[in-house]
Amino acid sequence: MIPDMMRAVAITAPGAADVLEVTKRPVPVAGHGQILIRVHWAGVNRPDVLQRMGVYAPPAGASDLPGLECAGTVAAIGPGVTRWKVGDRVCALLPGGGYAEYALCPADHALPVPEGLTLREAAALPETAFTVWSNVVTRGRLKGGERFLVHGGSSGIGTMAIQIARALGARVWATAGSDTKCQACAALGARAVNYRDQDFVQILQEAGGADLILDMVGGSYIARNLKALADEGRLVQIAFLSGPKAEINFAQIMMRRLTVTGATLRPQSDLAKAVIAAELARDLWPLVETGAVRPLMDSSFPLAEADAAHRRMEGGDHIGKIVLRVTEE
Repeated sequence: MIPDMMRAVAITAPGAADVLEVTKRPVPVAGHGQILIRVHWAGVNRPDVLQRMGVYAPPAGASDLPGLECAGTVAAIGPGVTRWKVGDRVCALLPGGGYAEYALCPADHALPVPEGLTLREAAALPETAFTVWSNVVTRGRLKGGERFLVHGGSSGIGTMAIQIARALGARVWATAGSDTKCQACAALGARAVNYRDQDFVQILQEAGGADLILDMVGGSYIARNLKALADEGRLVQIAFLSGPKAEINFAQIMMRRLTVTGATLRPQSDLAKAVIAAELARDLWPLVETGAVRPLMDSSFPLAEADAAHRRMEGGDHIGKIVLRVTEE
């Protein structure tokens, strides 16, 4: 029985973590091509923090509630949906609304919970898997034997990128800001670089240059990334934690035949996300089920303590994924 109302965490005003507030909202109704998910666990991601701060608005038509990924069970299906049935265990990429007991999702953006994973672990998969696969494998064209560098290697994105790149047979380097974080990256198979006392540009140049760099830092890293690339290398930008502006010499892009590209996931079309989901089901989910790729879990918080989860993320000490416990399994 689906209730009329649900608990949800809303952003009461742009600001610090204490603007997050547990409230009551009507349970949404699944429309054409949608499923309604009873959310057991929701992932916490950097875009949630940016949305809370008022600098990353949800796309038109999306829920104003934060939360870009979840895991749970299908509570209802909308017209035109044949792929899922009520009771199926799913994890899903959401346009928003994950910090709630029920969330809507385009049916083609949901995936079955991989065999061997709990719902808690499955909630940590969609945002990182969609982001890494589309930017490292599809856009970045990473191949076995290539040299790959990921910045923020101990983050949810970073730990997923290390594992996927390793599974593809790439040689992996990862930057992180402490010995503990570097050890976590090394345990996943990366050559860890502590950016506080090591120069990733020099290290990659001595190794022959990176064939592909995945960067979420931006700022001064943009010019340094270009120097760290091998000839014909590719730089994929997915965020700008240190700012989107930099002064660079474009001549080196031309002379060394470099490719600079980037993408952000949330504004992409439903069709584009459905294509990524199909690729994940075909190519990545088998790696998850064999254990070659697994979400690295940092911590869990009750839904009512979403503010504490955001503080954990903003503090920068987390390694892997932070999740919210929404309803009992």
